[in-house]
Parts: sequence; C-alpha cells; structure tokens
Amino acid sequence: MVFAPLPRADLVHGHVESSFSTETGAWSDLKFVEDPFLRVHGLAPALNYGQQAFEGMKAFRFPDGSIAIFRTKDHAERFNRSSSVVSIPQIPTSHFIRAVHLAVARNGEFVPPHGKKGALMYIRPVIFGSSAGLSLNPAKEYTFCVYTQPINAYHGLNPLDALILEDYDRCAPRGTGAAKIGGNYAPIMRWTESGKKSGFQTILHLDSKTNSYIEEFSSSGFLGVQSDRGKPETLKIVVPDSTNFVPSITSDSCIAYDEMPSFREVLAVGTAATIVAIRSITSLSRQQRFTYVEEDQHKESSVTNHYAANKLTDTLWRIQQGLEDDVFGWCDKVQEPNSDASIFSGP
Repeated sequence: MVFAPLPRADLVHGHVESSFSTETGAWSDLKFVEDPFLRVHGLAPALNYGQQAFEGMKAFRFPDGSIAIFRTKDHAERFNRSSSVVSIPQIPTSHFIRAVHLAVARNGEFVPPHGKKGALMYIRPVIFGSSAGLSLNPAKEYTFCVYTQPINAYHGLNPLDALILEDYDRCAPRGTGAAKIGGNYAPIMRWTESGKKSGFQTILHLDSKTNSYIEEFSSSGFLGVQSDRGKPETLKIVVPDSTNFVPSITSDSCIAYDEMPSFREVLAVGTAATIVAIRSITSLSRQQRFTYVEEDQHKESSVTNHYAANKLTDTLWRIQQGLEDDVFGWCDKVQEPNSDASIFSGP
C-alpha cells in the first residue's frame, strides 16, 4: 500500500487489549479488537481522577521486509514506572512485549516502507483504571491497550524555534514529572498553542525551584552539543540529569541556563520527535535569544552547522532501518501473530 502522510483513525486494523482484576490478581489473555473505540464507565478513576499512564514506541521496516520494534524492554520498564506513580498494578514485561508485538504484527502492512525518512509506525501503550467508583481509591479493574499508527516525524525535519515557558511549571521536585501520565501534558497544551501563534514550535522547561536549570522540551528530551571551535567532530553531548521529568529513551549532569551560549547545537530527541535541531531558544523575561542555526542554514547540505544532528540522526536511523549492526541490541524483530490470540470485532 502507499504510506499515508497523515494518520487516520480508521487506517489500521485494530488494537490489543488486556484487563486486570484485583480479585484475581492476574492479567487476562490478549485479544485483538477490530475497533478503535473503548467502552468505559463514566465514573472510572481514569476519567475522574487521572489514573492512567501511557508510553510511546516505534517500529520500522528492515530491507528484507521484516519489522523491528525499537527498545521494547526499556519502554516496558518506563511504562511500569509511570504506572506505579498513579497506583496502577505492574504489567509483567513478557506480557507487555507480547501485546506490543501482537499489535504491530496485526497491523504490519501499515508500517511505512523501508528507507522512508522520518516515517515510522508509532506505538501507543496505554493503561487506566476502568472500574466505576466515586471514592478516591485505586480502581478494582484496569484496562491495558496497545494502539498503532503510521506517522511522520512529530516535529518534521526542519530546525525548530523554542520558547522557555516562564508562567507555568511543568514539574517539581518530588512530583509526578518523571511519569508519562496525562496530567503532566494536558496543562501544557494551551501554552504550546500560544507559543505556536507567536512563531515557536516547541516549549522548553526550566526547573521549577530556581528557574536556572534546563529540564526538557514539552514533547521531547534536551541534548546540548559542545565541540572545539572549528572542529565539529570533537563532540561532547550534554544531557540534563533530573528526576523531575520523563527520562528519555532516545537520549542521561545538570545543565545550567547560563550554559546555553556554550552549545554549538541543541537537539530535541524523542520517540515521535526522533532527532531534530533547535534553531533558537528564547527567554522573554530575560530578553535573550540563543541562536544555534542561522537563517540561511536551513538546508540539508549544511553538514558543518548540523554535524551532531546529522551524525546522530544518520547513525540511529541506520540501526533502526537494519542497515547497521545493532551492537546495542535495541531492535526486536516482530514475530508472527500468536495463533491462539483471540480476535474480537467490538460491540
């Protein structure tokens, strides 16, 4: 099939589901549901109290047509860390991996063709408290789903302008910032939309205590690149070290705001965002703008000015496309759908 450039809700065949009951203490067998919709009680803790967590993963097609999922086990571990923050029972890693493989295998024909830059199959595991209850207690029942969708890179491939968010704190010490839960992201939506109207494609967060340390972009991790002047190949990658934000699996020293002028490049990294160069970072209150990509450098041929971005992107892309030895063991080949997995066509 021809890969669709934009996702459509009806594009894939369906999603995978499994449920958990505190009475049995066990997860149900996986089932493939040929329907994108979920039937959830209106008093479920997920809807009323935000008892839910999610994860973001990706799959690619290799030259031989096979499909590989990127860093499945690491995502399973992060998913369980997020779940524990909102009092959701842990999912056995093997159960999580089987669910992800089944979802991708059943929708395998929608994985973009091999070699298509910026295209991938996005995988969205999500878990939530689904039983009814008004009391402020953990749910008695939980639903775990894995959805898939072919997409292009979230931010595209061109450099981005970032705005430092100074009117709202994304996360705080001893808070929930390190978890992928909806409550950390929904409050940012209005600031993201406001930034876009002012010409900024992404938001950068500083620490909430002092506003002097870099933490992360709203939808991706932060990478600072330092190198000797005139020698772009002498790279030093600097990554924020904080327990206040979601640990990036694509990107792990505290970075002070004052260090921003020392970076030759700044990159945004993430599952959906992949790796994209940051053109500039602006602080309105300080009336400062740090520029990392000049206006006439927005060209793919500008290798010197994007040395790290190009090098990291190319190396990672080649591993994910099966063109380079996977020395880290990051790519899991998708197996054929389990023949005993039940198929459910929905209500």
